[in-house]
Amino acid sequence: MKKQEFKAESKRLLDLMINSIYTNKDIFLREIISNASDAIDKLHYASLTDDSVNVDRDDFKIRVSFDKDKRIITISDNGIGMTEAELDHNLGTICESGSLLFKKENENRENIDVIGQFGVGFYSAFMVASKIEVLSKHFGTEDAYLWKSDGVEGYTIEKSKKETYGTDITIYLKSDDDSYEYSKYLDTYVLEDIIKKYSNYITYPIIMKKMDHILKEGSKDEYEDVEKDETINSMTPIWKKSESEVSKEEYDEFYTDTYYDYESPARVFRNNVEGKCTYTSLLFIPKHTPYDFYGKNFERGVSLYSNGVMVMDKCPKLIPEYFGFIRGLVDSPDVSLNISREILQEDKEVSLIAKSLETKIKKELETMMKDNREEYEKFFENFGLQLKFGVYNDYGMHKDDLKDLLLFYSSKNKKMISLKEYVDALADGQEKIYYACGETYDKIDLMPQVESFKDKDYDVLYLKDYIDEFAIRMLREYEGKEFTNISNEDVNLGSEEDKKIIEEENDNNKDMLDIMKEVLSDYVKDVKFTNKLKNHPVCLTSQGNLSVEMEKVINAMPTDEHIKAETVLEINKDHTIAQKLKNLYETDKDELKKYAKVLYSEARLIEGLPLDNPTEISNLICELLSK
Repeated sequence: MKKQEFKAESKRLLDLMINSIYTNKDIFLREIISNASDAIDKLHYASLTDDSVNVDRDDFKIRVSFDKDKRIITISDNGIGMTEAELDHNLGTICESGSLLFKKENENRENIDVIGQFGVGFYSAFMVASKIEVLSKHFGTEDAYLWKSDGVEGYTIEKSKKETYGTDITIYLKSDDDSYEYSKYLDTYVLEDIIKKYSNYITYPIIMKKMDHILKEGSKDEYEDVEKDETINSMTPIWKKSESEVSKEEYDEFYTDTYYDYESPARVFRNNVEGKCTYTSLLFIPKHTPYDFYGKNFERGVSLYSNGVMVMDKCPKLIPEYFGFIRGLVDSPDVSLNISREILQEDKEVSLIAKSLETKIKKELETMMKDNREEYEKFFENFGLQLKFGVYNDYGMHKDDLKDLLLFYSSKNKKMISLKEYVDALADGQEKIYYACGETYDKIDLMPQVESFKDKDYDVLYLKDYIDEFAIRMLREYEGKEFTNISNEDVNLGSEEDKKIIEEENDNNKDMLDIMKEVLSDYVKDVKFTNKLKNHPVCLTSQGNLSVEMEKVINAMPTDEHIKAETVLEINKDHTIAQKLKNLYETDKDELKKYAKVLYSEARLIEGLPLDNPTEISNLICELLSK
């Protein structure tokens, strides 16, 4: 028996791997199965290049079994196996990868696609193991060797017996403690779930014994439990099959099974790219919003595979946040992973794939909008908010990429339209894109300011989502047309003559308006007559960049920050209330002040703003009505 100690640096690295490098203990099974797949690949490759190696690919398999009483898990393969020297070299020196060496030696040959690169995956098993035994017999040799280690002092290698070539890895599980239940791995369904999650597309069958409840032979009603072999993995990824070989029903089934969705996806699209960075993607657009999609705990990102082995369940770096609704996966042999294959490195391959995916998703959404508008509007109802966030976030960095995907409700068309559709249908003489904000489309439609735009046959975009105006402000303009809130004080569709008339009206009544302004000085910047209104007596407009709607949104946030828009109370000069105010100015200025408070409160209610002093206003209304 040969007894060896790990080198000092290997001891330190082993301790680092067990306690730091791997963050998820479940992946030990992925690593061992990946090594088994590599061993089979090597033997299969040898059979293609050496006539003396006579093996049948259909016989290759990986077997996973466990014994609850002995607390062991065994992973067996009928791959090429290891000699005594290879056991000593590959397992005795951490970071020595036999797979990587094999790949380098055959780098000029095609179809060499082994998984292991770092030579550390095997040692991940020490996260769950108190001891590991590796029994291996190299193909074409008579002797087998047994490697043993408890992962601390070192390892031993001794001659042993094994009937068939290949490798058996036996993991002796640690005892359960307060920090972790290692016994969970002694359960068929736990192991099966881990295999399906990480190793479902290993190209060789992964076999487990499972109990089957079957009818006894010759009996009509008696059943018995029979243990039988069952292949756990699907082996061939659906995204590696020819698109012509995969039906819509198969895509739908893959999606609903993988992402636990009760509905099939709205869209499925694949992308096969070869060049600077080779990858295959299979992406889905859901039909509905996940219940926690806009919650802080929602994890966006697509699954990342490397040669069919899952290395990350959710990889946010591959999908921009504004496309966070996308589900799916990317499979690439080119991405640079860290030593544990759990985290992506920051490299150009990742950036190339991410940019390519972003372009592909945008193109797919544009096609949906063009070819199936009803489907796109349903999509936008679910995920449009995310696109608007994308316009606003990062200081508008992505606004030009997203602006043509946005939809808003049109006052003229009574339906959702794009910005391009709005601009293409501009009324004669219209130089701006007008919008109005409110809680619902119906409430916006009843706003006093909307009337004059309807009379002019100008379209107004109705914005009801709290992010809408922030996104619009970030866009600033579309095709040279500036976005303008119709509730802004400066907006006036009248002619130059109309503007001159209203200016004279305000000048002539300046003293009266100043009294009202003084009464409301804590609330408004100005009080004035307007000719923008048709039937309504008053409205509230805003000065500056902060609108009334933005005030509502910011003040509703769970922060201590409270802001106030600079507002103007505008009174319809042609409404009967205007003459009433003028009469009060001449006869009863105290009464005029009461009217000012009531009219301001009315304007706030129209805007959907709360009253600061509802009791006072209620009393004033009752007092005025009783006269």
